[in-house]
Amino acid sequence: MKISTKGRYALRMLLDLAENRYNGFIALKEIAERQNISKQYLEQIITIISNSRILRANRGKQGGYMLAKEPSEISVGYILRITEGNISSTTCLESEINECKMADSCKTLFVWKELNKVIADYLDSVTLQDILDKYQEQQGDFYII
Repeated sequence: MKISTKGRYALRMLLDLAENRYNGFIALKEIAERQNISKQYLEQIITIISNSRILRANRGKQGGYMLAKEPSEISVGYILRITEGNISSTTCLESEINECKMADSCKTLFVWKELNKVIADYLDSVTLQDILDKYQEQQGDFYII
């Protein structure tokens, strides 16, 4: 499994919204500048994410985006499934029904299933709030004398 730029940038954009959640609606232009991502690329990502109901949008002069849920309610796994479509480690497990001709006799299938479970469990256990908290904790580890 390789996470695309789209998935990584979506995570950064949503983290930015989480970090600035008390500032009202945030314009994509501001996020783009802070995250060093093109506004056009963020517009493409917003189109994908907007159907997931984790964002609220406001048009007009004071327009922009904000999270519709608390950062603690939005997992990395959820974000990646929206943007990547699938977080499977192998092609044979990408769909509900394994269509591989070797599925019934594959000696290694259990390995890939267990790997997918570990990956999904981990990504589903990490929320936007967890990332913000971990980052804040790491920043606190640096002392300047």
